[in-house]
Amino acid sequence: MSLSDLVLSIADNKQMLGLRYAEWATRAPSLEADIAAAAMGLDDLGHSRVLYGCLEPLGEDPRGPAVEVLQHRLRKMLMEERYHFLHGRSWLRSGIDTEPLHRAWREAVEWFGPPDGETTQLYKEGRLSMGPAELRERLEELLESRAPEMTIEWKHWDPVRRRGRKGAIDDRTFAMLRGLEEKKFAPASQTKEA
Repeated sequence: MSLSDLVLSIADNKQMLGLRYAEWATRAPSLEADIAAAAMGLDDLGHSRVLYGCLEPLGEDPRGPAVEVLQHRLRKMLMEERYHFLHGRSWLRSGIDTEPLHRAWREAVEWFGPPDGETTQLYKEGRLSMGPAELRERLEELLESRAPEMTIEWKHWDPVRRRGRKGAIDDRTFAMLRGLEEKKFAPASQTKEA
């Protein structure tokens, strides 16, 4: 796996997260949470577009001007992510059921990758500032919480999807990504043209 593959995975995740936030923009438990979800959704959709735009210049050997552009864009994105983090941590502190919390921890640890995988290799080569163990420690530090005990069967781990369990995008989300969901609300004359 290359650095470009990792950037693509982040971009895909940011796009899906942006769409999920958009779903909450009118269904959150308070007006403030609605507004926060809408803002974070727009941020993440914008981040995905920026990251997708960096992929072609990165290529297989991401050194030189392309990396400088990516670094500049990532600094801005990380400043925006700080607000997302603070919002999420406040929800975490307000109390969350154990099962979804453990699932989120597992998905985070799986996304970091196996202890002997490509993320570790990129870290050892100096192309990433942290490997899986360091990322987990940093997440625990930021959340002021320890990850629950878990056993991950890395032999089932998919490096493209960055997770160990099967699964796919549900049909409704897939239709939304393809633009079909909006056609349900379009006038009949526009639906035939599309």
